[in-house]
Amino acid sequence: MTQGKRQFVKYNAYRVDPLWRRLPEAQRQQDKEEFLAVVDEFTAGISIRSYSLVGLRADADLLLWCISETLESLQELVARLYRTGLGGYLSMPYSFLAMTRPSPYVEKHRHAEQEGASAAIRMSRTPYRYLVVYPFVKTAQWYLLPVEERQRMMDEHFAAGHKYPSVKINTSYSFGLDDQEFMLAFETNNLSDFLELVMELREQKARLYTLRDTPILTCIQKPLREALQDVGG
Repeated sequence: MTQGKRQFVKYNAYRVDPLWRRLPEAQRQQDKEEFLAVVDEFTAGISIRSYSLVGLRADADLLLWCISETLESLQELVARLYRTGLGGYLSMPYSFLAMTRPSPYVEKHRHAEQEGASAAIRMSRTPYRYLVVYPFVKTAQWYLLPVEERQRMMDEHFAAGHKYPSVKINTSYSFGLDDQEFMLAFETNNLSDFLELVMELREQKARLYTLRDTPILTCIQKPLREALQDVGG
């Protein structure tokens, strides 16, 4: 298999200490501007998209989806953010690392808004309203099945996905890099379609070989300034 050019993919979910919201408004505004300036500085080398989790999970307020050609740049971004005024009040309850590679199962089933044979993930020029992100781990038994049997089950998966073209899947791979094996990120403007897709996938045989697929982070896409305003403007 031709691997092509790889990218590092990082999903960082941040929680803001409630103490930050009790700071004077002028200080919070200064902290936000400093945070925004750091992110803006790094967008020259990292694709960054921001999402709000405020009110959607009890343990996270903000998610940054980052794609970069180097691991070092992703680390430096977080290090710089932690050195801002707001950074002193941040924790990271969820941090998922992965890389891109071509899918071993996708040949005939690719199309523009679904998983394909490319080794790259490209953020859509016009962001989807919602992002659903979760880690995924298969059972050991899955990898001992004949390739042909795995392919048949994945073909069934793809057939279900094609019924919901409003849902775009981005798959990246974490083998040996992080606790999960895959990172799945679904973009959509219609969460009802996504719910129906997942319910249909639950009834397929491949589900028997799922070991873990939580936590699930359902996020609303917002410009970073608006996402920070949600946290405590």
